Amino acid sequence: MINILLSGSNGKMGKTIRELCKSDEDLNIKAGFDKIYNDTCPFPQYDNLTNCLEKVDVIIDFSRPEALDDLLNFAKKDKTPVILCTTGYSKEDILKIDEASKEIPIFRSANMSLGINIINNVLKRIAPILYDKYDIEIIEKHHNQKIDAPSGTALLLASTIQDVIDEDTNLVKGRDGIKKRDKKDIGIHAIRGGTIAGEHEVLFCGTSEVITLSHQALSRDLFAVGALKACKFMYGKKPGKYSMDDLINFN
Repeated sequence: MINILLSGSNGKMGKTIRELCKSDEDLNIKAGFDKIYNDTCPFPQYDNLTNCLEKVDVIIDFSRPEALDDLLNFAKKDKTPVILCTTGYSKEDILKIDEASKEIPIFRSANMSLGINIINNVLKRIAPILYDKYDIEIIEKHHNQKIDAPSGTALLLASTIQDVIDEDTNLVKGRDGIKKRDKKDIGIHAIRGGTIAGEHEVLFCGTSEVITLSHQALSRDLFAVGALKACKFMYGKKPGKYSMDDLINFN
């Protein structure tokens, strides 16, 4: 049995993970961490991790970047693996994560969907081939409660494209004004509305065709399932940085 500390336990993703854990005999949510108290929560919950005395095997985080310091400090006490599913981290936050990974195992992904990460791997192969003759644009759509834009997933896809292209490129987040598109631009466009769980498109626009890689999340369950798979993967891991690529290759 793998005992979990669930950060963001009373949020939408936290509640989804709680439901899925009920049917998994290998996983048990031992405690929750959330600034909002919920009296229907079936396990001990804390708004301050210094008060949490439960011993856990893995930490899953679906909260906000502000919780990072508390989570890393808590994890360091017992060298507990951390699965960071939160997006919107600053450059300073990323440096903290990199430094902490020297002491504890850290799994971080901007998107816990297997499908998105397969698309990301496809981009590594085709972006260098298509870049010369095609313009690259990324469109992402999410629900109206999402606080960061562009999405972490859109930035992940854009970063992958930039990494595999020899030429320097420019990320253009939305467009405004009167200006012709530069060949070196990679456009990222964010749409917010309704209850869209998450949609991403990468367009390679040529002179006579458009090649589109797209992914649509139909339910939040998709991301929770990925997080729970990562939980089992990270159990007992040594300090270091891990990603969905490691999980995919492991399977």
